[in-house]
Parts: sequence; C-alpha cells; structure tokens
Amino acid sequence: MSEIDWSNLSFGYMRTDYNVRCYYRNNQWGALELCSEETINLHMAAVCLHYGQEAFEGLKAFRGKDGKIRIFRPEENAARLQSTCRGILMPELPTETFVNAVKMVVKANERFIPPYGTGASLYIRPLLIGTSAQVGVHPSDEYMFVVFVTPVGPYFKGGFATNPYVITRDYDRSAPLGTGIYKVGGNYAASLKANKLAHDAGYSCEFYLDAKEKKYIDECGAANFFGIKNNTYITPKSTSILPSITNKSLMQLAEDMGMKVERRQIPEEELETFEEAGACGTAAVISPIERIDDPEKNKSYVFSKDGKPGPISTKLYNKLRGIQLGDEPDTHHWVTFVE
Repeated sequence: MSEIDWSNLSFGYMRTDYNVRCYYRNNQWGALELCSEETINLHMAAVCLHYGQEAFEGLKAFRGKDGKIRIFRPEENAARLQSTCRGILMPELPTETFVNAVKMVVKANERFIPPYGTGASLYIRPLLIGTSAQVGVHPSDEYMFVVFVTPVGPYFKGGFATNPYVITRDYDRSAPLGTGIYKVGGNYAASLKANKLAHDAGYSCEFYLDAKEKKYIDECGAANFFGIKNNTYITPKSTSILPSITNKSLMQLAEDMGMKVERRQIPEEELETFEEAGACGTAAVISPIERIDDPEKNKSYVFSKDGKPGPISTKLYNKLRGIQLGDEPDTHHWVTFVE
C-alpha cells in the first residue's frame, strides 16, 4: 500500500477490500459472510430508513512496533451494542459473533492497517439496521449487521492538541430518558445543527448542558467530558450520556496512577475550578480542551493558558495509546490480537 500517505490521512472513508455481513431472519442470526461490495441493497420501506431503528459502534485496530495487530476492547463494544439493542428493540448480537466479525474484517483488510509510528489506525465501524419493509411503527422482523473498516488519521487535524469549545443552550443532543445512552444515529442527527454553528463560530465542537435544567455539564459534541483537579478525575454522571469505552478506560488508568475518580453531576460553575479538561472518545482518544466559552453568560473557562495539553491529560493519553499500540503493558487484558 505504498500509494497511501499514511502520515497525512484524514478521518474519512476510504474503500478497502472487504466488509463482513450477517443477517437476522426467522428469529435467528445466520453465519458471518465476507463481502467485497461496498453498497447494500435496501428496500425503500426498510424500518431503519423511516423509524431510525439502527445502531452503530466504533473501535480501532493498531499495528504495533512488533508487527502484531491489536484491537482495543471489542467485547466492550459488543456489550454497548447489546445495550442499544435492548433499548430500541433489536435482537442482540452475541459477543462472540461481534468479536469474530471484527477480527475477520480486520484480517481480510490487513494491508490497510497503517504502519506503526504514523499516528494512523484502522477504524472499525459495525452497523446494525432493521431491514423489513413496513410502514407501521413497530420493530423490524429482519436485520442486517455489517462491519466495514477504513484507515484514518487523527480526528482533529492537530492531533493531540488543545481545542476551544462553546456551550450551547439552544439545542439538546438528548433528553434524560431519551436515547442518549444508546449509540444510535438519531443522537448525531440531533447534534448536526449545533455542531455546524459551533464550527462556523471558530470552535472545534459544541458543548451541551443537561436538557432538563441547563445547569450541569453533559457531553462535548459526540464525546464524553472529564475534568482534572486536586489529583481527581471527574466525569459527568447522566442518563443522557453515551457510556464511552475510552472514558471507562481512562477512569481505570487514572486509578492506576493513584488518582481519585468521581462520576457525578458537574455544575457549570465548577468548570472554573478544573486544572485541566478534555473530551474523550474512540476517534480522538483525548481532545484536550483549551477553553469553554459560554456566550450567554459572557464567560470563558480557560484550562490551558499556553495552548498546550495539561500534564495529566498528556500522561493519560500516552498511557492509553501505549496500550493500544503494544508499547505499554496490557495489565487489564484490554487488547485482542488478530493472528
């Protein structure tokens, strides 16, 4: 794959050789199938197109210095997909089937896994959709599970660098008893307008407060928030936030480093007291936050005066990336190898 400029990849789609598919019919899942076609044949009345019965996941595969291929915590993605399935009435895909599909698609596209040291990775996108043709509002009878991959560079152009965020009160990504805890496309559709307005105003992302009271920190765009103060890693507890596998991993690493970890409501005013802050998720790992502006209050919460990531965010980022790449010991058994 010498024609690919691995060090300058965007975070976008590139055609690869194969995807993996699996169908749910007659109340059971079929066998995994390897497919070279990048389009899907879908009925115009498919439930996923009209009533949003779809879910997706995102994870990555990495090539280490030792040449081995590592996938980061696929069982956690399987569990989160199962949670989404329970929430929007889709048949749960067994963990073993999910992990085998991920390993199969990575192995089949091995030549697209970026070399060690390029800062790039192979992004893995599992997708589950309701495919029955119907016009009544009820769950689909048939489903399609597909996993495709694409090599990607850093989510933000600057890589591990600080970014400005802006609080939006005019839009909600999700409500407390809505679908925020599930990884469904509707949550992202709900964020598109606020995200564009934030970008147009020069920010990297929008920042949501809780939908009910507009008092507490919720999510940064499509990522979880964390703040650092007094040797404590603090992240919001909310029924409208997607449970991030990256955040879960960072909480464990913070504990390993001797830090306290708190999951609780974070009032907006508390932002003033944080020494560092970041957004975290699969795509960016950690996006350190330079500042969060609140135009309505004419206020700016600054976390980086010199524009550089803070020491604890940097340490956490390097540790997690090190585990993903095989440069740090995998003491929690988070890595799955692809032989």
